[in-house]
Amino acid sequence: MTQPTAQDNSGPAPDDLRRPGPWRRRRWLTLAALIIVALLIWRWAAHRAPPPVLPPPPVAVVSTVVTSADLPRYVMGIGTVQATTSVTVRARVDGQIERVAFAEGRDVKAGDLLVQIDARPYRAQLEQARATKARDVAQLVNARLDLRRYQTLAAQGASPQQQADTQAALVKQLEAAVLTDQAQIDYAAVQLDYTTIRSPIDGRTGVRLVDVGNIVHAADASGIVIVNQIDPITVLFTLPEDTVGAVNAAMQAAGNAGLAVDAFARNGGERLASGKLTLINNQIDNASGTVQLKATFANASHRLWPGQYVNARLTLGVMPRAVALDASVVQNGPGGTFVYVVNEQGKAAVQPVKVGVTQGTQAIIESGLTAGTRVVVDGQLKLRPGTPVTEARNASGRSSGGPPAMTRDGGAMPPPASSAGSPFGASGRAGR
Repeated sequence: MTQPTAQDNSGPAPDDLRRPGPWRRRRWLTLAALIIVALLIWRWAAHRAPPPVLPPPPVAVVSTVVTSADLPRYVMGIGTVQATTSVTVRARVDGQIERVAFAEGRDVKAGDLLVQIDARPYRAQLEQARATKARDVAQLVNARLDLRRYQTLAAQGASPQQQADTQAALVKQLEAAVLTDQAQIDYAAVQLDYTTIRSPIDGRTGVRLVDVGNIVHAADASGIVIVNQIDPITVLFTLPEDTVGAVNAAMQAAGNAGLAVDAFARNGGERLASGKLTLINNQIDNASGTVQLKATFANASHRLWPGQYVNARLTLGVMPRAVALDASVVQNGPGGTFVYVVNEQGKAAVQPVKVGVTQGTQAIIESGLTAGTRVVVDGQLKLRPGTPVTEARNASGRSSGGPPAMTRDGGAMPPPASSAGSPFGASGRAGR
């Protein structure tokens, strides 16, 4: 009889499948713990106070307190120094130079001997003219005596009247000859005097163009030497045509006092001389749109020299209680020109301004600023409205700020006139 085979069933019993195992419980517990932690983190983050907003650090700037003063109103032009009088000394007669009596580059007075030309031929011509006159005078004296005799004989009927008339005509002819002889003497004397060449003016000699022994001619174009009068001296400069009206008005207002002109070196701000305006040309140059002006300067120190280029500054008047800033401090924005000021809270603020005139490096503020306002003059590009500021200090601990370089007479030398433009137009400059 066959025995039934026992079956080995190693799988879980149905009751075991219905009961959760330990690994399932751990999984659910872990998930629940993560959810609780996430909720706690969210609640903590939602109720945490926001971090405090720190104010921006102060920006180091250089500032100055605006002041007002009576400042000159001027225009600038490029000028050329010219001798007041310049003479090219030339020979007026032909001859050989016997003597050169001047030194190059030295001062001479009017009438000083410069050159002596051989005078012997001209002295001989003068003596010849005098001798001719003496001969003709002797003939005239004899002719007058004969005329009186012929007139006496004619009156007595002892001689024809025609002979007396002929003698009278001869007397007149000899009188004319004597006058001609005197003219020849005068001419020869002038020619002789021309052999001595003297300085026609007070001035300074230039390069000597002849030497002893040279033959010179009255027709020579090169001359002997040039003498320039350099004290006083003049400066010829130009201004834009749109300044003519202002210059004429200023001249009328100044009257006999005249308008002051200052000459500055082209390579820097050094004032070379101060003088007076003596001429505004009666015509504008249509090609360049400029007008020529001339000023005269005392030049005892010889700081001005003929041919030298200078910057000429013509003062037209005075702007009372004007406020001036360096032109680079004024900035351009969408709303126009402005500057940064420091308010009572020590913060930067935008202050709109109107620039009236730009003179050299200085901008004259027409409106928007009053004396006593503190203006940022350096470091303004790092500022925004409301930015706290602090005064920059140098190594010695002193403030590096200071008022702009502007004095009552116009301050230091402005830049070359070619870059200054028209001095009557308002303009703002970008800040540093």
